[in-house]
Parts: sequence; structure tokens; C-alpha cells
Amino acid sequence: MSQKQLSIYLAAPRGFCAGVDRAIKIVEMALEKWGAPVFVRHEIVHNKFVVDSLREKGAVFVEELEECPDDRPVIFSAHGVPKSVPAEANRRNMQFVDATCPLVSKVHIEAERHHANGLQMVMIGHAGHPETVGTMGQLPTGEVLLVETPDDVATLQPRDENALAFITQTTLSVDDTIEIITALKARFPTIVGPHKEDICYATTNRQEAVKAVAPRVDAMLVIGAPNSSNSRRLVEVARNAGCTYSQLVQRATDIDWRALEGINALGITAGASAPDVLINEVVDAFKDRFDATLEIVETAQENVEFKVPRILREAV
Repeated sequence: MSQKQLSIYLAAPRGFCAGVDRAIKIVEMALEKWGAPVFVRHEIVHNKFVVDSLREKGAVFVEELEECPDDRPVIFSAHGVPKSVPAEANRRNMQFVDATCPLVSKVHIEAERHHANGLQMVMIGHAGHPETVGTMGQLPTGEVLLVETPDDVATLQPRDENALAFITQTTLSVDDTIEIITALKARFPTIVGPHKEDICYATTNRQEAVKAVAPRVDAMLVIGAPNSSNSRRLVEVARNAGCTYSQLVQRATDIDWRALEGINALGITAGASAPDVLINEVVDAFKDRFDATLEIVETAQENVEFKVPRILREAV
């Protein structure tokens, strides 16, 4: 019996971004430099496959610094950490490497600059997400107010309505963030925004690629982890762009084949912490079941690279 034809549209850019690439490289280089075990506070990036493969090489993942011994190196995840974490590591004379994405660090610096100028911060982000916790933890308690939706803006109680600035989590939906910023500017006309959008280039590029693919397909699969903010936003962006069946899968074994039985065109993308091996695995799974043709839909090219910290480039 001949296989059913299927057109696969592969969004580009997709998968790893420069910040994720750098964070993984930091763990690998730390293991080379200091040997195992190397401790990592929180998942280095939100992807089970990546975390498991680093664990096999000798990385030990913990949630808090208190779970780490004083005499082994510790790495802080790409999402960033509150200031209290490196301060405690210094107090304990620990060897630590900060793998915070430079674009997240940029938001931290921005928050500190506004604070120094006497402004209270409003952060657009998701409560409890490690990036939000890390960014809010750059300033004293009460200096950063969190909003998750436009409705939250109405209940904000700032210290001074005329002395506010806003920052955003880097992995949010561009469209949702615009709504919240509009609400903030309507209620607080003097609120100060960032010089350049806080949402990172990789998040924006992946969302734009999904918007280009979504109207052309019957279903969209986003390869990524359930705790990955940027991956979950891609599912939402695809649905909002006209592809009602959009699902998050961690790898090929998660595909709901029955739900995809009648499709003629499929879109595939991946969050910024999903490696190529998982993307290829999903594409191959469809090629095994369908007479599939593959087309890449490219909306931007990325050539960003971030250096690893100097301590890892120096000889032992």
C-alpha cells in the first residue's frame, strides 16, 4: 500500500539559540577542566534530553546552592539567579561559573540602572519562572512589581506612579507583551521602557517563523519541554496565527499519531533549548509513516555567538 503524501514545513530559525549553546558549552568545559562532579543550580536549560546527557557526563543538577558541597564547582543556569546566590557562593569560597544568558544579564543591568535612578520596576513575566525569580532578585524586595496579564496592570500599587520603568522576561510572546505594555503606558504615561526590546532575538525570530508557517499547515508540532517558556509561547503563537492543532512534544515518542491522521501539511519547529537530534528524530518519524516532502521556511538568519567566561578558557 502506498504511503499518504505529506508536506512538512520546517520553520527556520528553530532550536538552539546562542545563549543555550553557551550554557551547555560551559557545563561541558567545566567538566573537562575540573572533572566530575560539577554541580549545576537548576536545569542548565529547560530540556530533559540535554539535562540527561549532561548528567551522564558527570553534571549533578540541584535546585538550591545549599545542596552543593563547598569543594566542587557550581554553575548557575542560563535563566539567571538572584544576587543572593553568587553572594552566598562567595561567602562559602566556592568555585562558581555564571551561565546566565548575556541577553538576560542585559535586563538585570537595565533594572539596576533604573533602580539607581530612583525608579521602581514593573516586570512583565511569569511568576515562579527561574528567569523572573532571578531578575526580580537583582533588586531589594518590593522594588520589582510583577505583571503577567493586561488585567494585572489595573491592580498595580506602585510607590510613585510617576517613577516607574518596565522590563520583560526574554522568552515571552511578542504579541502578548505588546498588550501589557500598552496597558502600562495607558495607566502610567511617564513609565520608562527599555532602549531596545527585552524579548530576545531568538524568541522573536522563532515566533516570526511560526507565524509564516502556521497558515499553511493543518497541524504544528513544537519540540520542547513543558517547563520551557519560549516553547510554550510557540504553541500559542501558532494557534493565534491560524493553526488550531498545535502541540508541544518533547520528542518523537510523544507524537499523537491518531490526531494527525487526516493531515496533508505539517509544520515543525523547536524551542530555543531543543537540540537538533530531537528535531531530526521527529522529522524521521514522519518520513517513516508518510511519503513526505520537506520544505524549510526561513524568515531570518542567525549568526550570534556568545563567549564562555574567561575562567573556562584559561588552562588549569
